[in-house]
Amino acid sequence: MTWPEGSTNAALFDRAQRVIPGGVNSPVRAFRSVGGTPYFVARAEGASVWDADGNEYLDLVQSYGAVIAGHAHPALVDAIQRAAALGSSYGAPTEGEVLLAEAICARVPSVEQVRLVSSGTEATMSAVRVARGHTGRRKVVKFAGNYHGHGDLLLAEAGTGMAALGLPGSAGVTEAAVADTVVAPYGIVPALDEETACVIVEPIAANMGLVVPHEGFLKALRVECDRVGALLILDEVITGFRVAVGGAQGRAGVTPDLTTFGKVIGGGLNIGAYGGRSDVMAQVAPLGPVYQAGTLSGNPLATAAGLAALDLLDEPAYDRMSAAAERLAGHLRSAFAAASIPVVVAQEASLVGLFLGPDAPTDYVTAQRTDTARYAAFFHAMLERGVALAPGAYEVMFPGLAHTHEVIDRIGAAAHEAATAIA
Repeated sequence: MTWPEGSTNAALFDRAQRVIPGGVNSPVRAFRSVGGTPYFVARAEGASVWDADGNEYLDLVQSYGAVIAGHAHPALVDAIQRAAALGSSYGAPTEGEVLLAEAICARVPSVEQVRLVSSGTEATMSAVRVARGHTGRRKVVKFAGNYHGHGDLLLAEAGTGMAALGLPGSAGVTEAAVADTVVAPYGIVPALDEETACVIVEPIAANMGLVVPHEGFLKALRVECDRVGALLILDEVITGFRVAVGGAQGRAGVTPDLTTFGKVIGGGLNIGAYGGRSDVMAQVAPLGPVYQAGTLSGNPLATAAGLAALDLLDEPAYDRMSAAAERLAGHLRSAFAAASIPVVVAQEASLVGLFLGPDAPTDYVTAQRTDTARYAAFFHAMLERGVALAPGAYEVMFPGLAHTHEVIDRIGAAAHEAATAIA
């Protein structure tokens, strides 16, 4: 979108570019892959955000899935305010850390112990380090198009913002850093060897659009890891507590050795976690030789917000979110069909993915065939009609508890107009 003269959004972006690389603190926010100038959020409530110029948008970004109850949910605001009044960080243990760890372990049977950290990236980096420490091996297997944060050894063919920017990898990552990283096609079980420390995988790929693996993939991966004594790490930073009470692993019936979490467990605040079998987690300092630490790990504001969010997420809540996602997917399919634009709309629980092309993607290669130019046009057409999507064709949509049927129907009406406009 091009903002009119005198726009606060435009003025803020000009100022930001002088002091922040690219004017943003996460690359996809710069609108490089869709063109135009980003909006700056001034406030948010429920399913809506308002920009610095006062424009309201029905929001399907929801902080890339970190917000599940809707913006500024009263229960979360109250929990954060009460925690903040007692202090924001202590560098000492708190009851909130124990409560959140207990809540995670209670909901995910494979997690016997969990360590709280400050981001999803930190969680995946730490989980891989623990797997290497536990097995005494170096090799790590990941899948093309799966994004596990910006740690050096996991950035190869990482989907999400890297795909949007056309980057196969990152400058500054040395060959030595990725020498022990093996990248396999998503959905195909690779043959492992006795040098493999671990396999890390998104149980539902949500960083190359939405790609649900074929039934049996995760179970076969579990068997192959067991065959060679490698650990299976499920990256549930996105899917953890978004798709079901026990995460994607519960839906798939797969028990990993380690799981990584983020987003939902912080209620919109900075957090991450990794956990799993107690004998594996015993490798973590101070019990074991694998060192990992963090000044703000288990931050009392984030643990309070996370607990408040999890308290809202019972089975009926997941049913409501899945119904909202199904309704949204139906509107999108109808809108593009009416405009005679080939599209595949994937939906899994409360995740919705939009692929602009005739055939459903099954891996990173086929996911990159989406029509990014047409997505950019649709993105701006929706923004002009008051609906905010992620400014990148490889991101998914995150309808949550605030997306009532009335909200979804308003988004559907905008989608019909936008699809017709870009046809």
